[in-house]
Amino acid sequence: MKGQLIPDTDHVARYCRASTVEDGEISAAAFMLRKGEEYLSVNWLEDLNSSNRATQIRGLQAVYARKLRVGAGARIAILNVGVLRTNVEHRSPDRRLLPVIHEPIIPDDPSHAGIYEVPYDDETIAELIVEAVHEKHPART
Repeated sequence: MKGQLIPDTDHVARYCRASTVEDGEISAAAFMLRKGEEYLSVNWLEDLNSSNRATQIRGLQAVYARKLRVGAGARIAILNVGVLRTNVEHRSPDRRLLPVIHEPIIPDDPSHAGIYEVPYDDETIAELIVEAVHEKHPART
C-alpha cells in the first residue's frame, strides 16, 4: 500500500548504473541522490510475492528492462531494511533514521519504494548505505 513503512525484516533492491560499479563492486555513488530527487528509488522484494531470490531478481530485471537502458555492468544491490537503518542510525553524525516507504508506480512498478531522509550530495550517508549491501546481482539478463 502506498505510504506504508517497509518492515525492518524485509529487503529492498537498488538499481546501480554501470558507472557506479567497478570490478563488480558497487560504489557509494550508487546511493547518492541526484538533483530534484526526493528519495532513493528501490524495490521492495517481499512485495514481489516471489518464492525465492532468483525469481525476485528475474522480476526486477524485467522491470528495469522496461523502464531503463540497462548497461552490461549494471548491478542490483540487495539490502536488509533493518541492517540499513541501524547502520546509518548508529554511525551517522546526526544519528539519522532513514524511513523506507512503499511508493508503488502502477501498473509498471508496483514494488517501487523509496529511502527517505537521504541528504542531497551526502557521501557519508551513501557510504553507510553501501556498507549494508549484502547481495549483488546483474541488473541485465
